[in-house]
Amino acid sequence: MKKKLLLLACFLIAGTSMMAQSGFQWKTASSGGYTYKYVTNDPTQSRFYTLKNGLTVILSANTKEPKIEYRMSVRAGSNTDPRTATGLAHYLEHLLFKGTDKFGTLDFAKEKPLLDKIDGLYEQYNKTTDPAKRKAIYAQIDKTSGEASNYSIANEYDKMMKAIGGQSTNAHTWYEETVYNEDFPSNATDKFLALQAERFRNPIFRIFHTELEAVYEEKNRGLDEDAWKVEEKTAELLFPTHNYGQQTTIGTVEHLKNPSLVEIRKYYNKYYVPNNMALAMAGDFNPDEMIKKVDQSFSFMQNKPVVLYNPAPEKPLTKIQKLDIYGPSAESVRLSYRGYAENSSQSLLLDLISSILANGKAGLIDINLNKQQKVLRAGAGYQQMKDYGVFTLNAQPKQGQTLEQAKQLLLDQINILKKGEFDESLIKATVANQKLSLLQSFDNNGFRVEAVTNEFILNRANKWDKSLSGQDAMAKLTKKQVTDFANQFFKDNYVVTYKHKGEDKSIAKVEKPTITPVKTNATETSPFAKKLLAMPSAEIVPKFLDYQKDLSFGKAGIADVIEVQNKENPIFRLSYRFEMGAWNNKLMPYAAQYLAFLATDKYTAEEISKEFYNIACNYTFTVSNEVATINISGLQENFDKAVTLVEHILAHCKPNETALAGLKSRILKSRENNKLNKAMILNGLMSYAQYGASNPSNYILTNNEVNNITSADLLAILHNVNNYEHTITYYGPQSLPEFTANISKLHKLPATFTPEPPVKKFVYTNNATNQVYFADYDMVQSEIRWVRNAGKYEADLAGKVNLFNSYFGGGMGSIVFQTIRESKALAYSTFAVYSAPDRADKQYAMVAYVGSQADKMNDAVKGMNELLNDLPESAKSFEASKYNAMNAIETDRITKDDIIASYFANKKLGLDHDSRIDEYNELKPLTFTDIKAFHTNNVANKPYNYCIVASEKNVKLDDMQKFGTVNKLTLEQIFGY
Repeated sequence: MKKKLLLLACFLIAGTSMMAQSGFQWKTASSGGYTYKYVTNDPTQSRFYTLKNGLTVILSANTKEPKIEYRMSVRAGSNTDPRTATGLAHYLEHLLFKGTDKFGTLDFAKEKPLLDKIDGLYEQYNKTTDPAKRKAIYAQIDKTSGEASNYSIANEYDKMMKAIGGQSTNAHTWYEETVYNEDFPSNATDKFLALQAERFRNPIFRIFHTELEAVYEEKNRGLDEDAWKVEEKTAELLFPTHNYGQQTTIGTVEHLKNPSLVEIRKYYNKYYVPNNMALAMAGDFNPDEMIKKVDQSFSFMQNKPVVLYNPAPEKPLTKIQKLDIYGPSAESVRLSYRGYAENSSQSLLLDLISSILANGKAGLIDINLNKQQKVLRAGAGYQQMKDYGVFTLNAQPKQGQTLEQAKQLLLDQINILKKGEFDESLIKATVANQKLSLLQSFDNNGFRVEAVTNEFILNRANKWDKSLSGQDAMAKLTKKQVTDFANQFFKDNYVVTYKHKGEDKSIAKVEKPTITPVKTNATETSPFAKKLLAMPSAEIVPKFLDYQKDLSFGKAGIADVIEVQNKENPIFRLSYRFEMGAWNNKLMPYAAQYLAFLATDKYTAEEISKEFYNIACNYTFTVSNEVATINISGLQENFDKAVTLVEHILAHCKPNETALAGLKSRILKSRENNKLNKAMILNGLMSYAQYGASNPSNYILTNNEVNNITSADLLAILHNVNNYEHTITYYGPQSLPEFTANISKLHKLPATFTPEPPVKKFVYTNNATNQVYFADYDMVQSEIRWVRNAGKYEADLAGKVNLFNSYFGGGMGSIVFQTIRESKALAYSTFAVYSAPDRADKQYAMVAYVGSQADKMNDAVKGMNELLNDLPESAKSFEASKYNAMNAIETDRITKDDIIASYFANKKLGLDHDSRIDEYNELKPLTFTDIKAFHTNNVANKPYNYCIVASEKNVKLDDMQKFGTVNKLTLEQIFGY
């Protein structure tokens, strides 16, 4: 399951005060028979309940769409793993998807003795050291697991979530938390709560040895990720005694090889208790009604004393510690300092300092390093945990630059900070920019539940008031306080981690055990599931767009204008959309990059960045293959300033030969790094397979052509961009007449538009036999993608494609996931989808993927090919997939400027209306017979291109030749340089 993302770190440290003029204070209220706490002026209007058994329930109503986001969090993670069994909390997270004695089983009375036997065998296994004896015990585990699988129903939890309309089943484990996340339609609340309550009532740890293999795969994937190695090794030195550095979430190889189901059960009983858990929901519900339902559902949980991890304080770090990490990816350097506890005054200062150093526009690193191109790229940030934080500065060196030189440039910025050589207005601007960001974020239900969940993990949500008022405190900080603290904090007390390109000889992968595929009983349904799914649900009527009503169309000079009025807040988003891009002019993306480094006759490049940051506005010039956009956003009060500034920049930007030379050098260095990125290599193989030697991935300037770029070439594009035809889109507070009158004054247009250059057309391949496209990469795993061009877009296939993907390979409840991962334990990650094009003149593509250990590649390919050629039938899975596909449309609410995006997306497909209307109507009559025929006609027994990224040391040419004709591509063939 996914690792926790730290998107909320800034908020959790600094909070926000943007929604109110007065303070944030805890208050108590009662409603519907329940007492709750809340914080005055809370923009999420969250209610904090504590049930009689100690379960924390946090509810935030937001009725803009008929969906609900849910998190169940446990204040226990890898920190609370036993020292002798690291990775245990993560194992448990995986097992919470396996069912109980009521679901996930056909006959628990017959299954239980076999599961008990497996428990005992694992205890023998992890206490045995003799290899031959261990192999014999594992053979018994494998045999008994096969027998037990006669009674288990794999993935029944995921199937039920799919059947009630869930779209995002997942979970993650981290240092001090395990969090289970879902979303579901609001009409399925009763079903959802019944399922979640049952899930935590008496979880049964079945189908363990195949799930164990999935965790092995996850570990091996981590061993292939250099960033993961940097993170883990750096933490060891920052935290020599704390479990932040001494225990990893996924666990050691040795502990992974010796799991104990008995210890996992003890862990569950110890930490999964209501007084150590929180249920958070945000979405379409009445809080008075919801709290009653939650209470009734989870009242069975019993309060128990909990002793959480409480380590002795770390001793201060008093020296510079150096790390050298090797791996195939691009080189980088990272400086890491140990920070402070959550919600402390020091952490507030470190959060502010991270923005003073790097905020994407006007920080010291932004201006002095990135803007001046002294490194390839650099940044800074503060990551907050409960007991400590980690402050990092990082850089990738430019061409010809050493890691030591990049490190010194980072330290130079720290010294500038210590000397106070920055404008105090940066503090005010940081608060204003966070205000704008959070104003937008709190409208999202996912952000709301993530915010309160993280708050619960950090401090049981007792400091929500302080988090909300944190920006008030930040705004009061002075430059002197910042510099005084910086001089005290930034000393020779950091860890410097050098990530070198080279072979990592220390990797010891988790070896593949012998596993016999288990039965999934995919066509079976437990009595619990039947009863749950039979519960009635109120109908949700889909709401489709009518572009003539939901959009306002107008003119500003000769340009078309499309507007959606924002009646909720003072935010605006403006775009100039050009129907041309890199496929029309290879130089255009480079012109967009060049613009960031240019001055005008009025402003330096640095002053431009500061101007935008000071008014809390953003602007970007983005060039994709077929579309270019100039985007401007911020608060409406600063609309005129922002638009006028952008217009000035485009009209008056001046050449900067030093900047151009630096840009060329950075482009060439980035290209070197791209060749070290396995994901980009795999994407390049895919493009080559679909289009041949001339394809979108390598349709770029050669290195020689990059070196020959001139300022005149790029400025010609920038100065004349507004002369090309474009559509002006606006989402903001102004009405269409107000906006068109205003933008006509600010945005200068020619009398007639200049025709855009012709677009490059690529020719699809149509291979009659299987082909293998292989790229050698130093890695433990193998990455395999199947791809086949499948014919031009047909509007009336949308329903079938949606349902086929839902049933076949799009999600944890799909046929592909159940077979490849759950039954055969061949991969941690796998999928298969019939990918629809984004333009009417493009083709569909059948794409499948398996990421597996290299020594399981042959089995993985065989397993996927069997599914590609023979579609298994499961009536229940089909019904769940169809309901899920239809419910996704019924609950989908396209609003704000997403309406504009929808309009353009459908226009590219040749449609003048909301395509969901046709798709929904097409879904209704579909049967499994229709999907089976679709699979037969479009997927089965077809020639495929196998795109493989793996190490030649770990995969055999003879094996790949069995898949098809092998084409080993060079990186130059893949990338075009």
